[in-house]
Amino acid sequence: MTATVASHRKPRQHPLAALTGGSRSARTARTAATLALAGAATATGLDGTAQAAPRPTPAQVKDRVDALYQEAEVATQNYNGAKESADTAREELSRLQDEAARRTRKLNAARTELGTLAARQYRSGGIDPAVQLLLSADPQRYLDGAAVLERTGSHQATAVAGYARRLGSVRQVRERAEDTVQRLADTETRLKKHRLTVVHKLDAAEQLLSRLTTEQRRRMTARDGGRSGPGQGRTEGRTERGARRGDGGVGGALGGMPGGAYGGPAATAAQAPNPRAARAVSFAYSALGKPYVWGATGPSGYDCSGLTQAAWKAGGVALPRTTYTQISSGPRVARSQLAPGDLVFFYSGISHVGLYIGDGQMIHAPHPGAPVRIAPIDQMPFAAATRPA
Repeated sequence: MTATVASHRKPRQHPLAALTGGSRSARTARTAATLALAGAATATGLDGTAQAAPRPTPAQVKDRVDALYQEAEVATQNYNGAKESADTAREELSRLQDEAARRTRKLNAARTELGTLAARQYRSGGIDPAVQLLLSADPQRYLDGAAVLERTGSHQATAVAGYARRLGSVRQVRERAEDTVQRLADTETRLKKHRLTVVHKLDAAEQLLSRLTTEQRRRMTARDGGRSGPGQGRTEGRTERGARRGDGGVGGALGGMPGGAYGGPAATAAQAPNPRAARAVSFAYSALGKPYVWGATGPSGYDCSGLTQAAWKAGGVALPRTTYTQISSGPRVARSQLAPGDLVFFYSGISHVGLYIGDGQMIHAPHPGAPVRIAPIDQMPFAAATRPA
């Protein structure tokens, strides 16, 4: 009986057999698993070297920094547009508040006059029904009855009707003011969003540039005429998180030479199509070397559209604030017909602008770290040109 039972049982394997023995297939599987674990351990141990991402080359850094500056310029122009809208809304709100105050004073004076009429009638034996309506606690009921009051023909009715008109006008002004307050709040929300976008783009560009040596950055600016450089003038009016000044590299030296090899302000102003354009060109030359400050319109710093706006303001022409609106400030000009003072725009999104000075050159505010300077217009993708009227 014992032998029969034993013949139907599988022999129990010693615990160590699972590690040292077993079938061939099991041993093969265990060997593969052991090798896999060893490989994983080796990969983990070498992760700091074998798996690390390759360090970007200076050319790759330059390409990415240029892209970030371009994206920041787009956000800057959106910021400028939102700021202009917010400023307009604030001015409108202030005007509406003043107008509401004036109309309210006149309304109160009319109400005082009606109160005087009511007191006089009371002393003489009664109050005109029209005045009773006015003094009711429901002004809307009073307004609804204004047409009836005017038909009464009485002096009191005329006064009441005038009060009704004044009350209605005050309400209209206050409603417009409330709409303006809402529009201003929406615009300020957009303003904050665009400001954050600009700051994040410029921060990312600075982090990339910090990986380069001083010599690599110098060579980079030398190759592109100062198109890339360390952070400078990062915030609107240099009030938000402080303005950061960079050396500008070779491009900074170029930007500091008024006129350079291109004839100077006197020569280009003489070629300008009219005195206004000549004054705009002269102003642009006087701004050479001033820092790029995003959102700024001078006099200590400029962004691209802030510089062209200030230059043409010196010429007696009021340009709008952004590249998107400046491009419509005058007739379009073919590239072959450019003259000093013309506005030249770049990129498909019309996100950058410079002031043409002749000989294929412009004066522009490039980007943070690059001061106002002279540069060839073929440095960036040309989009269009406008001659302010």
